[in-house]
Amino acid sequence: MDHSLLLAGIAKYVNLDAQEQEYLISVLHYKKVKRKQFLLEEGDVNSKVIFVTSGCLRSYAVDKNGTEHVLQFAPPGWWITDMRSLTTGQPARLNIDAIEDSEYIYITKADFEELNTRIPKIEHYNRVIGQNAIATYQHRQIDNVTLSAMERYANFCQLYPSLIKTLPQKQVASYIGVTPEFLSKMLNTMIVK
Repeated sequence: MDHSLLLAGIAKYVNLDAQEQEYLISVLHYKKVKRKQFLLEEGDVNSKVIFVTSGCLRSYAVDKNGTEHVLQFAPPGWWITDMRSLTTGQPARLNIDAIEDSEYIYITKADFEELNTRIPKIEHYNRVIGQNAIATYQHRQIDNVTLSAMERYANFCQLYPSLIKTLPQKQVASYIGVTPEFLSKMLNTMIVK
């Protein structure tokens, strides 16, 4: 299992010594998933934190009409989880599945908590990425109520530059909060101009 992407991501924030890296690696689990395979389904209790090493995952909720609302895409180097379910033990409200064949590393809830206790640098790392995630979600909520669909699309392109050409338009539309038909018309208008 290749841990280099995870270790490089952690190294941006904290410097783990060899012994700390060794312990971290000892609690990691590796898994491959096929396209459309679920890692978490609404109603299940989430028990792990996921780090994507290849492919792409997404988290989304489904409303009472069956419409999917994408909250996050996770390309390589990104974390994804249902944090509420993980921390409270309540049933998940999110689904997490693979948009394409993917590989990921995960840490169980128990190992995650032990890791934070045994390696304070990891707790610092988790706090920093947690704060960054909260800030990103707050800005996304503000954007959703203050920006036009075109501006939200531009923000999406900036946040996920590697995905814009690979994701189906319906996934992008769901993320920015428009219908696939509206997104298609909007993009065609951009091309004409």
